[in-house]
Amino acid sequence: MKKENVEQRCINTIRILSADMVEKAKSGHPGLPLGAAGMAYVLWTKFLKHNSKNPNWPNRDRFVLSAGHGSALLYALLHLFGYALPLEELKRFRQWGSKTPGHPEYGHTPGVETTTGPLGQGFATGVGMAMAERFLAEYYNRPGHTLVDYHIYGICGDGDLMEGISAEAASIAGHLKLGKLIYLYDDNQISIEGSTSLTFSESVQKRFEAYGWQVIGVEDGNNLEQLISALAQTKAEEGKPSLIQVRTHIGYGSPNKQDTPGAHGEPLGEAELRLVKERFRFPPDQDFIIPSEVRQRFCKLQERGMRLEEKWNEEFKHYAQAYPQEAADWKKALQGELPSDWEKVVPIFSAKEKLATRQASGKILNALAAQLPLLVGGSADLAPSTATHLKGYCDFSADQYGCPNFHFGVREHAMGAILNGLALSKQLRPYGATFLVFSDYMKPAIRLAAVMNIPVIFVFTHDSIGLGEDGLTHQPIEHLAALRAIPNLTVIRPADANETAQAWQWALQKAKPTALILSRQKLPVLDPKVYPIHQGMAKGAYVLKESREEPEVVLIATGSEVQLALSAQAALQAKGKNVRVVSLPSWELFAQQPRVYQEQVLPTHITKRVSIEAGVTLGWERWVGSQGECIGINTFGASAPGEKVMQEYGFTVERIEKVVQGMVGIK
Repeated sequence: MKKENVEQRCINTIRILSADMVEKAKSGHPGLPLGAAGMAYVLWTKFLKHNSKNPNWPNRDRFVLSAGHGSALLYALLHLFGYALPLEELKRFRQWGSKTPGHPEYGHTPGVETTTGPLGQGFATGVGMAMAERFLAEYYNRPGHTLVDYHIYGICGDGDLMEGISAEAASIAGHLKLGKLIYLYDDNQISIEGSTSLTFSESVQKRFEAYGWQVIGVEDGNNLEQLISALAQTKAEEGKPSLIQVRTHIGYGSPNKQDTPGAHGEPLGEAELRLVKERFRFPPDQDFIIPSEVRQRFCKLQERGMRLEEKWNEEFKHYAQAYPQEAADWKKALQGELPSDWEKVVPIFSAKEKLATRQASGKILNALAAQLPLLVGGSADLAPSTATHLKGYCDFSADQYGCPNFHFGVREHAMGAILNGLALSKQLRPYGATFLVFSDYMKPAIRLAAVMNIPVIFVFTHDSIGLGEDGLTHQPIEHLAALRAIPNLTVIRPADANETAQAWQWALQKAKPTALILSRQKLPVLDPKVYPIHQGMAKGAYVLKESREEPEVVLIATGSEVQLALSAQAALQAKGKNVRVVSLPSWELFAQQPRVYQEQVLPTHITKRVSIEAGVTLGWERWVGSQGECIGINTFGASAPGEKVMQEYGFTVERIEKVVQGMVGIK
């Protein structure tokens, strides 16, 4: 066969493998793989720098399938390129325990760079990957020695570009001139409900040009020469991110479903698939066929990837000889190791001062900055309020990429996904901050961080009605409960500056997705010489102050309400009641402790328990039990000074005394 014919045979093999996966599963999305196979083949075979024998090669190009519903396309490519994804796994597409789930899952399938599926998330995560590449290149590269030099490629669809998160992410990518970011836009003009003309009539080209992107049009997604030319042109553009708008046909090759919504999210059907196979000259009665010439072609391509990594490994040896300390730091960072003795700089706060936990967090961050140069982050235009600016350090920008202070603008949606992209570098430790009430804007990205189990630290300040005058639109009520409902996310609401210090230390040591919930208002600092904060915070809950004798009642509190619990304990004990105070900064960490420890903190026989938290009471029954009481807020807040709002909503010593009186009686 001629070269062109072999390449076309490879493309059609990708199409048929994808369609076979969907048909066998009786579930999936065949339309995108059939239409986008040509652009994917050109990208993966002629431009994408990767090695299937080592999916974790640090200087590989990243590929993001933002249109994650087209996962069959990605699995076909991974298999053909020799990743650890055998054909048997393609035959188990969307089945229990397979390596080929319905949407790509990071850490589950070799070669998948990020979990995608919620449209727009992959698009924005790729922006974070591109920002990570720029930062790491500035941090590690030296004259004559280039360790970091890779591109982020992706395929996105109409749905991705309709989602608001893509607008936010595209805006900041253009502003930052991320020239290593190149997306192929699968412009098939079909969505689930029908033609995109129903809802999507803007000029995508003009929109992205306005963002500062280079936009190139490819009129025919099956024209390999046009695709090669466009990708070469975008790769040569170093000062702008690029969007290649490729006109494709969803369900290409399907005589009855091409260019219809019917090709999007359901199998073609046996009869229609036979026609597609006949159209592309594949045996209609056989499935999962890979012609020998196609196998040979992809085997040669695998060899190219191995040679590319071998060349990079040689470069790393030379780099290590010239810069041994930097090379050692590189290896440690890739393993998730932090510099030795970094914990020594974590401050211990004096009990003589009052400090909002957001302020304490800012002091902690600034203390850590010199010890942890790969700790990077910022806020959604709220650094003065969230105290997340690193003083004395420069700002990440198009003019200087090697700076740890990131400015995301008023873009919480994109910020969350960008943080995920930064974390996926496996070297950076990113954090991002906004007010707790705006965590709603970030929820999909927070959830994906938890799904991928990547070390992102989400900093949420202004954590309750105690923030005061901004009123009910800015006062979080249900947000703690919503975050606690996300599996694998550790939520920590510290009681004071020293618990905050321990929370930061835990988050950095464990490298887990973590949400820190911090106060706007100043709080008394607990003395760690008096209270077992250092030992207790990491366990999620601990006895902060014991009663004089066997406790009759346990007061359980988080955050700013811990101080209220201590005051109530003093008042109750003055009236002869024995009351234990438990600080419970993290439900998740406490739930992970052995039963023996949980029993020590919350003994089963002490059934009279009161929870105190300025948020919804939903979920607190787990800790107070059937005979306990919850002091919380199950309505929206109000605009007034913070202390007044807290008082009006019943967060007072008198209210706690009244609740306890109803339990045990007070003379």
